Amino acid sequence: MKFKLIFLLLFIGYQGFSQLPNGFVYINNVDSTIQLELRYCTDYNFVGTPIHGYNKAVGIVTVKTAEALKAVQKELQSKNLSLRIYDAYRPQEAVNHFITWAKKLNDTIMKPYFYPDVDKRYLFRDGYIASKSRHSSGSTVDLTLADLKTGAPVDMGSNYDFFGEPSWVEYDNLTPVQKQNRQLLQNVMQKHGFRSYSKEWWHFTLRNEPFKDQYFNFPVE
Repeated sequence: MKFKLIFLLLFIGYQGFSQLPNGFVYINNVDSTIQLELRYCTDYNFVGTPIHGYNKAVGIVTVKTAEALKAVQKELQSKNLSLRIYDAYRPQEAVNHFITWAKKLNDTIMKPYFYPDVDKRYLFRDGYIASKSRHSSGSTVDLTLADLKTGAPVDMGSNYDFFGEPSWVEYDNLTPVQKQNRQLLQNVMQKHGFRSYSKEWWHFTLRNEPFKDQYFNFPVE
């Protein structure tokens, strides 16, 4: 009897640890063909270290967002393209890590790659980092398009998380191919219910998101 009770308690604890909050889902459980490249699980990001709260390279979003992404992916596959997601749900713990990093003005190891023309002290003022992130509500994603034949991301004219005008949606100093790629991404995401952010071509939030202005802090795992 004692053994059964211990086993039951362990089982309940495990289930609680492994389950997502109601209304959230793993992206690849809804569509396993959507590609993930979760940069904040690695040291290749603007901070230069894995970000707090990203314990496993899994993409998490609200159920409604996952269903919308699945519809986007289906349309893209007919064009021999795929979504590639760089970030999805982001815990407040990760945002706090960004805030702490931003206060260390001498920590600029990744500046040449992500913000070469922006003074680090102005990242908050200029809207590149915020103390509260739409990602923490679970219906915002950072993503690009990838070529299904080559496996390479398409040319968008700037890298993901590049802080500067080349990443703005309306930036005009692009090649015709880059403009076409950006427009395709904007069109397909908007068609399936997402709105964009003017300073980041990769950033999209589901319209009528279910947890608007709610900021979650469960880990990505």
